[in-house]
Order: sequence, then structure tokens, then C-alpha cells
Amino acid sequence: MTNLNTQVAIIGGGPAGLLLSQLLHLGGVDSVLLERRTRAYVESRIRAGVLESGTVELLARAGLSTQVEQHALFHDGFNICFEGNCFRADLKALTGTPVVVYGQTEITRDLYQLRLGAGARILFEAEDVALHDFNSDRPRLTYRTGTGSGEVRCEFIAGCDGSHGVSRTSVPADAITVYEQSLPYGWLGILSGTPPVDDELIYSRSSRGFALCSMRSRALSRYYVQCPISDQLDEWPDDRFWDELRHRIPEWAAARLVTGPSIEKSIAPLRSFVAEPMRFGRLLLAGDAAHIVPPTGAKGLNLAAADAGELASALLLHYRERDDSGLENYSANALRRAWNAVRFSWWMTMLTHRLGDEFSDRVQRAEFELLRRSHAAAELLAKSYCGTALG
Repeated sequence: MTNLNTQVAIIGGGPAGLLLSQLLHLGGVDSVLLERRTRAYVESRIRAGVLESGTVELLARAGLSTQVEQHALFHDGFNICFEGNCFRADLKALTGTPVVVYGQTEITRDLYQLRLGAGARILFEAEDVALHDFNSDRPRLTYRTGTGSGEVRCEFIAGCDGSHGVSRTSVPADAITVYEQSLPYGWLGILSGTPPVDDELIYSRSSRGFALCSMRSRALSRYYVQCPISDQLDEWPDDRFWDELRHRIPEWAAARLVTGPSIEKSIAPLRSFVAEPMRFGRLLLAGDAAHIVPPTGAKGLNLAAADAGELASALLLHYRERDDSGLENYSANALRRAWNAVRFSWWMTMLTHRLGDEFSDRVQRAEFELLRRSHAAAELLAKSYCGTALG
């Protein structure tokens, strides 16, 4: 058996776990990271790409400012369209800050390069991970890899292993409360090697359903359409997707649409999930292990990064000053931010998706008209989207 000793054991090699590991490393705190998949698999996952200014600042602290500045797209606004009529949310004018488009895939690759370049201990393909004694001051993990079993002895465990990971499920059921709401439809998304239809994102609500025009770069587009969650990918060949997208976006955007073979295609559920609390003795949850929001508000990656940043600060305060106030407040602070993001993401989803009844259609139209008429409503939308109103 391989025995490892560290200060913080991190479960999950996605953005939250990697960012936490990097921030701890820069602060002089040692960690060991365990990831169930291969590095190639984790780096290839296609996920979110809209970053709040706070997330960009965290990435800069982690050492990624050059990569973001060189490769990211900076957006001063975005469009919300209702039956072809569009309202542009001028983020820069309403909040003083833009949002940044830089894909989770790129962030993950950048962080792996930093961590492995610094000699980080990262165990890929770590199976059968089990958490032990996290209510004591000597927690530990056991695991198995292709070369045998092992144990990690540590002082804290950070559960950054997503909604299906072992961290949250290791907590006794009577010690955790779960709140969840799922919708009967999802997002069918494709990635294509085609130029985006616009320089900014377009959220479009039509009589046929929701569509989103997004991008990963000036030559790589990401598009979504609302579909029943029961749909299968083989029901959506590329030609059907492009035809449906063209019918759901404004005419001026459809005229610019460049189609091509899909590089990746998937259906993502629309789900809100929050687990409380986020700390259990020496086990602390972060990211999707504790909360999930619908992608409509572009909050998932930003919440995960915020958790990692706050948890890193709390652990550094503990090790540098023997001050546990950050750890004691971590759960409450992270949950307040998570619930604010849940509220906004749910509101954005209800505003932009076809819900199937006339009453909802009328309410949506009234909401859209309010955004066009009211500076205060537009400002709240912008601040929520940019993260400055979420705490």
C-alpha cells in the first residue's frame, strides 16, 4: 500500500479542485489531488465559458492572467430576444465591468500545466475512494489505482468531485439537507468549428422554445436549443439542429449563421440543487458537490471558482495565523452566494424558456418589456449576470 501525507487532500480534478490546489500551493500549503478519470478525459469535457470579473481575478491570482488576456473574449453586453425583438443588456454601462468568455476546457488545461509543472501530486484514475474520520483531527482517504491501493493522511479533505462524487454521499444522511428542483426539458448543445453569429451572446425565446448563441473563440461556436429531457442524441442529427436553431433566433442572427459538422453534442438537464451545510468537521464541499444551477445564468463555473477561492483563503488563514474564523464561516458564506445564484439562474430560465401555457407566455412578455423600459430592472439583471449582486 502507498501511504501519502499532506495538509489538504482534494477529491476531484476539475476546475474547483485544481484552482484550490494551485491557490494553496502559492500560499505554501501542501495538497494531494485525486481524480477518478484520466487527465485527457477531464481536459476534454466541454462546459461553461462565461466568467465573472471575480473569477477572472481568482485565475489571475492563480497565475493564469497571461493566458486569459491572450485568448479570452471580453464582452460588454449580451442580447435577450423575445419573438425576434431584442434587448441588449449593456453590462459595461450598467455595472462598470464586462464578462469574459474563456472555456472551462481551457481553464482546466491551463491549471493542469501549472500544477504538474510545479510537481504537484495528482493521482489520476483513483477508484474506490473512501473518506474516513473526517469528524476527527486526523482524516484520511483510501483509494485504488492500477498499481495498487493507497492511503492519504491529511488534516482537511476538500470535496470537489461533483454532484455524483463520493464526498457528499459520505456524509451521514441526517447531517445534510438537500434541496432540488428539476425541469422536464434540457439544453441540446453542439460545439462547431464555425464563426459565431455575433460578437456577444444571444439568449432567444421563440414560440418554438429557447435557443442560445454562444462561443468559445472567434472560430469556435457553442449553440443550444431547448428540448424535452427525454430526447436522445440520435434524434438530433446536425441538419435538424441547425434548422431548429435558425427558426428560434432573430432573423438578423439567422442570416449570419454559418453551419458545419458538430464537434461535440450533448443534452444537459436543467436542475437546481443545493446541499446544506457545506462543512462537516474536516470535510468541506465545493462546487458541484454542493450546488448545481441551470446553465441559463452562467453561474456554475463561477460558483465553483468562488468556493475554491474562499476555501483557499480560509485554509491559508488557518495555517498562517491559526485563525479558524474563515473555516467557521465558509459554509454560510458559500451557501448565501449559491442561493443567490440559484434565484437568478431560475429567473433567467423562467424568462427565456417556452413553458407551454398562455399565462407563462404573458408573464414572460411583461418581464421582457420591463427590462426594456426600466433602468432599475436592467441594472439588476446586469449586476446579477456579472456577479456583483450575488455576494
